Amino acid sequence: MEAVVVDAGSKLLKAGFASPDQDPALIMPTKMKRVVEDGDGGDASMIEEVTVDPMVRGFIRDWDAMEDLLRHVLYTDLGWEVGDEGQILFAEPLFTPKAIREQLVQLMFETFNVSGFYASEQAVLSLYAVGRISGCTVDIGHGKIDIAPVCEGAVQHIASKRFQIGGIDLTNLLAQELRKSNPLMNIDISEVEKLKEQYARCAEDQAAFEETQRTWPKETHTLPDGQTITIGREGYIVGEALFQPSILGLEEYGIVEQLVRSISSVSSENLRQLLENTMLCGGTASMSGFEERFQKEANLCSSSIRPSLIKPPEYMPENLSKNSAWMGGAILAKVVFPQNQHVTKGDYDETGPAIVHKKCF
Repeated sequence: MEAVVVDAGSKLLKAGFASPDQDPALIMPTKMKRVVEDGDGGDASMIEEVTVDPMVRGFIRDWDAMEDLLRHVLYTDLGWEVGDEGQILFAEPLFTPKAIREQLVQLMFETFNVSGFYASEQAVLSLYAVGRISGCTVDIGHGKIDIAPVCEGAVQHIASKRFQIGGIDLTNLLAQELRKSNPLMNIDISEVEKLKEQYARCAEDQAAFEETQRTWPKETHTLPDGQTITIGREGYIVGEALFQPSILGLEEYGIVEQLVRSISSVSSENLRQLLENTMLCGGTASMSGFEERFQKEANLCSSSIRPSLIKPPEYMPENLSKNSAWMGGAILAKVVFPQNQHVTKGDYDETGPAIVHKKCF
């Protein structure tokens, strides 16, 4: 049985048996609904559903919910059988605390009885997916943006940077902008998320963005409940926030300048290799016009070596930027488990959860 690869994010969980050149077999929302019974039962009206987020800003926050989610994924969806569990590889977010790493390996061996475990950082795995062991990833997730330089398969943490903003903050920004132009609008945030996927885009440059204030036409959009709203330049405001964070009320540099500044602390002999192998990943990176705007800003930046984007291999699926960490995990799983580089049950029983720091790096 092939190893299972899991990449759990704040919005989506991706899982499946290791097939490196394919999309993950399972992509599902991480958010869960838990049924809570009020009182001593018997009355259906006293049962309510509570929304639970196992992951917040990239890290596991509700371990009971995460256990329930993984149990459903592994046994129901992927067909593991109790007593015959296989090997598993997790994609880890940047700066995952040691305590979370240890609790995850403990959960896998003591609750799920896995036969082997491995974990590797998302940035490393994303580069593996495009055939690189060195480069820099700019990962725009649902709850965070991670910039991580990678040299010879190792994340340079001292030069890495995390921002506590992500796709959810852009969704909230779109909702805020839409309410300005549609004051009577009554809309759920999940519906705003769909509008963002449809209408969010990046202007060619800052001048083009400013031009949208004067010339951009409004479109009429009908919501599922029949409400009609107008959408104009709001979609461009969402995209521009990545290059002008002041739109979100943040005193930060734009995403390209952040990349250049982060990598500037890496030794000079590695600088060119990192910047010339820059990879955009995460769902927001697929926003219309984002890649072109990123490269244009990169060509104008003050650095003597300018970032240039990796072109993914033609044989990889179109959704590579969204699923790159999972695909890289599938590639790595084909190496670490056959070569016995993973954490075994014997390793865990002998050393305990701290073994994850010795064998997964």
